[in-house]
Amino acid sequence: VQLQASGGGLVQPGGSLRLSCAASGRTFSSNTMAWFRQAPGKEREIVAHIVWSSGTTYYADSVKGRFAISRDVAVNTVYLQMNSLKAEDTAIYYCANKPRSSWPYNAWGQGTLVTVSS
Repeated sequence: VQLQASGGGLVQPGGSLRLSCAASGRTFSSNTMAWFRQAPGKEREIVAHIVWSSGTTYYADSVKGRFAISRDVAVNTVYLQMNSLKAEDTAIYYCANKPRSSWPYNAWGQGTLVTVSS
């Protein structure tokens, strides 16, 4: 399974970005896909996840109400719509997949940099 993340960039505070993560590979299957982020000097943290079959979502408190995760099962792609961006959202964002709920995330995208600055 390969995950290809895209959509990062430079945006002003209060702005929006949409990240995409396309999954490929003959053996792709997903229980849950997620977005993580890692800011300079900080540990990686989960931002949001979505259960592939049901669409059930989870958000970290820091992004609740501002970010929205969604998926398109027809093209094996997960999205992260980020609104009202703040400087503290600056980080490298990674998508990840786990094929079973009890498994760890075992496939990771290459990361896409989001910089929120005026």
